[in-house]
Amino acid sequence: MTQLNRRNFLAGTAAVTVALATHRTSRAATSPNEKVVFAIMGANNRGSQLATTLAKLPNAEIAYICDCEENAIAKGIAAATSNGGPAPKGIKDFRQALDDKHVDALICAAPNHWHAPATLIGLAAGKHVYCEKPASHTADEGERMIAAAKSADRVLQIGLQRRSNPVYHKVIDKVREGAIGRVLYAKSTYYNSRPSIGRGKQTAPPASLDYDLWQGPATAEPYRDNVIPYNWHLFWHWGNSEVGNNGVHTIDICRWALGADYPTKVTASGSKLRYDDDQQTPDTCNIIADFPEGRTLVWEGLAWSPPYKPLSGINIELRGDAGAIFFEDSGYRLFDANRKLVEEDKHGSHGWNEHLTNFIEAVRNGTKVNCPIEEGHKSTMLCHLGNIAYLTGQSLDVDPANGHVKNSPAADKLWACEYRKGWLPGV
Repeated sequence: MTQLNRRNFLAGTAAVTVALATHRTSRAATSPNEKVVFAIMGANNRGSQLATTLAKLPNAEIAYICDCEENAIAKGIAAATSNGGPAPKGIKDFRQALDDKHVDALICAAPNHWHAPATLIGLAAGKHVYCEKPASHTADEGERMIAAAKSADRVLQIGLQRRSNPVYHKVIDKVREGAIGRVLYAKSTYYNSRPSIGRGKQTAPPASLDYDLWQGPATAEPYRDNVIPYNWHLFWHWGNSEVGNNGVHTIDICRWALGADYPTKVTASGSKLRYDDDQQTPDTCNIIADFPEGRTLVWEGLAWSPPYKPLSGINIELRGDAGAIFFEDSGYRLFDANRKLVEEDKHGSHGWNEHLTNFIEAVRNGTKVNCPIEEGHKSTMLCHLGNIAYLTGQSLDVDPANGHVKNSPAADKLWACEYRKGWLPGV
């Protein structure tokens, strides 16, 4: 990991800006009556989930399933045709789909190290982009994405879909109405019982996988048999630990509820407690972020212990000076300052349908997206800062104006990463 210099950053931004300007004049107008044509990148897990959802939406068409693994392509095509629609074309390299003028939008559901490069490549090709969480693999990448989005006549939505969940909107409305007074503290948790990933072996990639393409912009690493398809989350070279995998969802809602942008201080404590294996990231972690005006956000993650009380693995609590709200995807409970249950709602969802529908309507009609890159970046930054605090063993002093760490050479080295030449525009 190394700090990319300002010259490289500006060069990359300029390259994307020029490409975007070139495509603006050739963009075909999208009629409100037309379907949005998608290419989905990454189909083994999240991409297939999104394909299943898109297959049910009336104004969406999936033209391409793109994955560097043959079996994942088949899985994605099966998901895309699950509601009886036409079969999309399966290809390895998503860039071929971007050459098709009929494709309106790219969904990036590939591993985290692909999020920013694929988004910038998609925008430069004149496509709208739906990028899965976390918004970026490094803090530097998030700033590149913001710069590119500002220059683009395109929609960019980050896949923090709880921003489109009606239950969470209702909770935020309650907070804004003063239902629990001034909100001072927001905490979210993630509990799971993940198994050990064991000790992997360096070996040749399977014949069905184009491992060179899978690595893409990341500097090359030898293939190991316990990384793909999912465990890359647990290696810093490709993933962002459990906080970037699942924590970012509820951290985003906590930050939204607090009405906070960037923190002033971030601390983290954690370690690997459960298994002696190849996992690099902590399986137990607590991150605390302090914000201006006396507000605090806390995230707790235990990847090896299932939820007991509460029963759900993902929970959020907001505490104000006049009460508290406890909630999850399925509903919320509102208490007054005397711990009396005032209100309860048990009708919620993941927000998948609503978030994709919001994106489609933004492409078709100019509707505002529920999670633009600016918001996705701020929430992802809390994950980056938490990981940086963990890796450096430092309490980070942060500039609340932009999220940059103050006076820490060790943190600066983790702000950006190296790339294989030519994969990130301008780098």
